Amino acid sequence: MSDLDEKCLDAFPEWLRSLGEDIEAVLAVAEADGLSDGSKRQLVAGINYLFKSLDLIPDGIDDIGYLDDAFVLRVASDLVGTDARDAAGADQAAAIEALAAQKSLVSEFLGDEIYDRLARYTKDLCQSSARGRSVDDIVTSAAVWREFASEVRNFAKSYESPSFSREEKNLKKLRAFFEAKLPR
Repeated sequence: MSDLDEKCLDAFPEWLRSLGEDIEAVLAVAEADGLSDGSKRQLVAGINYLFKSLDLIPDGIDDIGYLDDAFVLRVASDLVGTDARDAAGADQAAAIEALAAQKSLVSEFLGDEIYDRLARYTKDLCQSSARGRSVDDIVTSAAVWREFASEVRNFAKSYESPSFSREEKNLKKLRAFFEAKLPR
């Protein structure tokens, strides 16, 4: 087993365990007053991906079903850069920076070509909808925002981390989904 596979098999179960907390942290930054509109939309898009009925990896797939959500959240956090740090409080900014830093493992795991496709896909999520709500609807309507934020918090509270067994086959399956499902 390669060193990279070892790192992934150590990190990915933790990312699954912390997904609820991570989403709440990203939501808190998205709610920050000083955040630019573009960064707010990117973070909302990353969170809203969680609610897409047809995402890259169906959530019910054993071991890997929520890892695409964890990956998208990390890429979205990286895409907002220092804007989040400047707008949010210290604790919130630290959470976003930690997620953004973990994007490097996503990149290393997927390789340049597939990672670039994931980054483009994540940027394009700003134009997507989930549960009948577009990102634009969420950020421009106070009522839609309240509904969205409530659903995010309810998800975070009720989320139960799926298992993730330390088997190389899970990494192969994960890569295969991204390779096959990400637009070229």
